[in-house]
Amino acid sequence: MEAFNWLLSTSILVGRSVVGSVLVPFILLFFLFVIKFAPRNMFQRNKNPTSTTAAAPKGKATAGKDNKVPSKKLDSCQAAKVHEVKNIPKINVKPTPKSTQNGSGCATANTKSTKTANGSASQTKSTKDTLMASKPVTDQEKRKQISVRGIASLEGVSDIKKSFNRHLHYTLVKDRNVATGRDYYFALANTVRDQMVGRWIRTQQYYYEKDPKRVYYLSLEFYMGRALQNTMLNLGIQSSCDEAMYQLGLDIEELEELEEDAGLGNGGLGRLAACFLDSMATLGLASYGYGIRYEYGIFNQKIREGWQVEEADDWLRYGNAWDKARPEYMVPVHFFGNVEHGPDGDWSKPCKWVNSQVVFAMPYDTPTPGYGNNTVNTLRLYTAKSPNSFNLGVFNTGDYIQAVCDRNLAENISRVLYPNDNFFEGKELRLKQEYFVVCATLQDIIRRFKSSIFGCRDPVRTSFDAFPDKVAIQLNDTHPSLAIPELMRLLIDIEEMEWDRAWKIVVNTCAYTNHTVLPEALERWPVHLMEKMLPRHLEIIYMINQKHIENISKHFPGDFDRLRRMSLVEEDGEKRINMAHLCIVGSHAVNGVAAIHSKIIQDSVFKDFVELSEKMGEVNKFQNKTNGITPRRWLLLCNPGLADLIAEKIGEDWPKNLDQLRELTPLIDNPTFIRSIGQVKQENKMKLARFIKKEWNIDVNVASMFDVQVKRIHEYKRQLMNALHIVVMYNRIKANPNKEFVPRTVMIGGKAAPGYHTAKMIIKLINNIAAMVNHDPIVGDKLKVVYLENYRVSLAEKVIPAADLSEQISTAGTEASGTGNMKFMLNGALTIGTLDGANVEMAEEMNGENIFIFGMKVHEVEELDKAGYNARQFYESVPELKTALDQISSGYFNPMEADQFTHFVENLINHDRFKLLADFKAYVECQDRVSEAFKDTEKWTKMCLANIAASGKFSSDRTISQYAREIWGVEPQPDLKIPAPHEPLERAETSEGYKDF
Repeated sequence: MEAFNWLLSTSILVGRSVVGSVLVPFILLFFLFVIKFAPRNMFQRNKNPTSTTAAAPKGKATAGKDNKVPSKKLDSCQAAKVHEVKNIPKINVKPTPKSTQNGSGCATANTKSTKTANGSASQTKSTKDTLMASKPVTDQEKRKQISVRGIASLEGVSDIKKSFNRHLHYTLVKDRNVATGRDYYFALANTVRDQMVGRWIRTQQYYYEKDPKRVYYLSLEFYMGRALQNTMLNLGIQSSCDEAMYQLGLDIEELEELEEDAGLGNGGLGRLAACFLDSMATLGLASYGYGIRYEYGIFNQKIREGWQVEEADDWLRYGNAWDKARPEYMVPVHFFGNVEHGPDGDWSKPCKWVNSQVVFAMPYDTPTPGYGNNTVNTLRLYTAKSPNSFNLGVFNTGDYIQAVCDRNLAENISRVLYPNDNFFEGKELRLKQEYFVVCATLQDIIRRFKSSIFGCRDPVRTSFDAFPDKVAIQLNDTHPSLAIPELMRLLIDIEEMEWDRAWKIVVNTCAYTNHTVLPEALERWPVHLMEKMLPRHLEIIYMINQKHIENISKHFPGDFDRLRRMSLVEEDGEKRINMAHLCIVGSHAVNGVAAIHSKIIQDSVFKDFVELSEKMGEVNKFQNKTNGITPRRWLLLCNPGLADLIAEKIGEDWPKNLDQLRELTPLIDNPTFIRSIGQVKQENKMKLARFIKKEWNIDVNVASMFDVQVKRIHEYKRQLMNALHIVVMYNRIKANPNKEFVPRTVMIGGKAAPGYHTAKMIIKLINNIAAMVNHDPIVGDKLKVVYLENYRVSLAEKVIPAADLSEQISTAGTEASGTGNMKFMLNGALTIGTLDGANVEMAEEMNGENIFIFGMKVHEVEELDKAGYNARQFYESVPELKTALDQISSGYFNPMEADQFTHFVENLINHDRFKLLADFKAYVECQDRVSEAFKDTEKWTKMCLANIAASGKFSSDRTISQYAREIWGVEPQPDLKIPAPHEPLERAETSEGYKDF
């Protein structure tokens, strides 16, 4: 600009003369030539004589990625200045010189920068690039510039800070003056997500290149919890992010606390699914989770005047940093209508489902990263969307509002998670949810199966014979059981396949996990409801049942009672479809979730089906797959102090191979290590005590035993027995205040289903007892009771590392497995429990030691039932039990409403279904042994370490490896490391070197 101004002024001066008027054009041409070809800085003025890029004094390193200077936390003013737009680097877009453009205007590289021996850069023109410049470039070749490899990864604290700053300003459109803590959380979440997305894309590229067998895990619940810390941990960037936030004057723990729990599950079932997704990614399995993106998750629990009050969990109100809408994969889901058959009326041949109502399923994808292997799998959750069209008849009458409201009715399908756990509620909306997710999922599975060529969406597979070799579908309980008739419908009605061939494909593809033996939890859908909502599916189920009955008659001729017991259609009273029976018949594998649970379903609940399977020569159809937990979240993330101690002794590989914890066994006799274990536990207890004080204003004694029972409130889990023991301890202190008493802080947490009156009464009773105990000056610090309000994943991560004693006291034969027991064991808590669920295998892993077992076994419970259980007999024969129940019944713990629990206690004494009174004496005696053991701190800590060392079996990695090999027919690849986004995709790293694919 300065050169141009000078040129103009010169031209004007010269132009004033006659001669000048002739010379002006030549002068202008001359200077235009100079400007065009002269160096760029010829006319630039040196505005800053003092160079800011002067070399550092010799011998002194400059701060950079490879030369870190000690980090210094900025004060609030200095830190705030970092969050300025001017600190964000500009994106410079320079025009491409015409000389390097081809005929289509595409830039081509005609020079190549090389290094000479003395380090100077020289530019040489290659023959190849010259030829490239002369050739026209296709659009497909141009698009090769669009690659994840071209995106720079975050390589250090400085990059993370820049990315954080950019997201704060450009994604959230905030500056430091108006940004809130939640804005800073979202800026960090987006920064971390950026680091994961490249791996996510690369993982899908790898799968499409390899075309492996894919595993589809169908579940109506995924209790994921928070994602930020888990993602940083699995990507290996947690320390860098922590340091970056520290340098910006922010506390990363405070930001983590602002994240909403993704509470899309009721309890164990949904949390197990979340652990499985983590393990499938860590083991390198090509896997996908499928479920519903509920607008409202499991309700928020508030305790008001001792009662549970439910509030909606609007977990999406601030948005979700982790999922991505995929409208291009939206699919239709049909309900109601009628079926048109072929000329012969044969249900087993292709039919048309017509006059149906349509709802669209919109997928949202959430990345699920594996630990340290660059694998990022996908959790695809669907939300319901109305069709775009209005009911024009209604609309034209002017009732616009009603037309909009009718659209919203369809979207109610994904509005809220059903809050009942271990209880079947046959509501129309629930059936809609179950079909909605399986219908959308199966359409997606078939689309992906057909599109097997990398980068191509065209259907290239036309034969379904290879379907079971490329697809494994795991049904997480009976909730997704409609996948069986729906897959049959798609194969017969859409793909026009004949029945027997389609049935073989379905059975070889599907597998079923049973999670409960409680009769009230087994799904039985009324026929009239299915006939109205899913008419074609009911026909298919009838056809499946007909062939199933024929098969039973063939192997057990004349056994009509067996036919009745095994039929998919229950005829007693209202006709219903037994969904568990449908799952068994339509699956090639059926498994329980703990050794004792699998034995019960094989010996009792599904015994008839086991016998039929044996007659048919089906090998290993009924199996056991003991549940597990991911050690990444449930030790490495939630208990970093203990994780560091373990790593110091056995190395860094144990999070991917939990069996290595056995190497800690010799350290049980190492007094230094035992003291370190005890110190970590005490620090965790102090941290939890501060949290309890802050949240509920209760002072707890950190030297007391932290006695914890956290799980859904249900009669079979027997929280009431724990409450009665609190009353017994309270009475003992009151009777003899000066007697030695091992101090305890009893913590109970969990949610009750909103319609489960008995469970809500148990919560009310526990809170009434707590109010009495906590305010009694005679009791003092000897006994405290804390009800952990709104128990959820993020709260569990605080409670479990601090627990001394874990209560797993369900009636023998009722708990399928349990996973909370494993989490406590892994974090060094001792267990008091019955021989139920996974407790049995926990005891076996420790050779019956270092665990407190009490109560009846499964066969003893059965024998007591056969003999005729009289609960009143136990009430009369155990004095401390009788005193406690009489106090509760008479209003001792609720003097304002003295008869509030009278009927509750009477019902327990007369109808004690879960044998609480029968086991109570043994329970109290076992608790006395626990108190005695707690007195010896060193011995107790040794027992804790023994639990940690024996917990390797209960990794979900082991569980998923067994599913993979024995049910899905795929081989886990724990050592496979997919190339990072900036690396070539041609080779993948394994423990044996590089693997070409």
